Amino acid sequence: MLDVLVLGGGAAGLNAALYAARKELSVAVVAEGVGGQILNTKDVDNYLGLAAIAGGELVDRFYAHAQKFSIQWVTGRIDGLTVNADGTFTVRTSDGAAHDARTCIIATGRQSRKLGIPGEESLAARGVSYCATCDGPFYRRKRVVVVGGGDSAVEAAIDLAKIASEVHILIRSRLRADEILVHKMRAEGSIREWHHVIPTAVNGERKVESLSVRNTDTGEESVIETDGVFVEIGGEPNTAFVPAELAVSSEREIIVDRSGATNIPGLFAAGDVTDYPQRQIIIAAADGAKAALAAHAFLLHAK
Repeated sequence: MLDVLVLGGGAAGLNAALYAARKELSVAVVAEGVGGQILNTKDVDNYLGLAAIAGGELVDRFYAHAQKFSIQWVTGRIDGLTVNADGTFTVRTSDGAAHDARTCIIATGRQSRKLGIPGEESLAARGVSYCATCDGPFYRRKRVVVVGGGDSAVEAAIDLAKIASEVHILIRSRLRADEILVHKMRAEGSIREWHHVIPTAVNGERKVESLSVRNTDTGEESVIETDGVFVEIGGEPNTAFVPAELAVSSEREIIVDRSGATNIPGLFAAGDVTDYPQRQIIIAAADGAKAALAAHAFLLHAK
């Protein structure tokens, strides 16, 4: 019976494990791998103290730091989380193993919805991005395409218009964003809207060079020369395994208080899997620390 089980190997999970271990708690991290969505980001220039670092190198530093502490590492897919009658938790992994703990921190993050077209996966972090806030500054005076018609896509187009030399937004059917955002986007005067158009392939060898698109009304195909493709069609929190009694939002995000506590005593959540709206590496890492400290306090009072 461990003190803390941390589910997830991204910034939130690794920092949660580090903070829990520093409090002399017995802790294990359960994850399919280390890094999470950071691995989809080529360069990071907004993590305090690190002016410029590759996403993969930042993950390596996080992991190396965590490994200096007494943390158990369990590699596997999380198949289920059970709240036991005595208030403890059991996590089941894909290999059939069960892991028990007195508290649990869910830090499984979220996954961006993918376009599912040729070139998207091979050029991820080489021109294909799922976070305009994270990667937009690297496209100063470059050509970019935003895919999506909701609030996040329009906000991304507005932000990128202040940086990039050329901005296109591809809208499958109609704009679903709030009218005030649409008005702001059109007020920029430099964003080209493509309606009833879908992307069919991301093209390029070592980096994105263009995007193939098709008009859904006419079937006409064309190519947009671009340096970057920002996919803004939403994301999904990785919460398929959580217990039914856990409170989640309509988007299946875990509802937490300011300490990371959920509605279930001893169960905490941190990072992009929660209902906090901002998705940033430094916020996820801070969330992990808060959740670990809250778990420590919970265990102290439980004794």
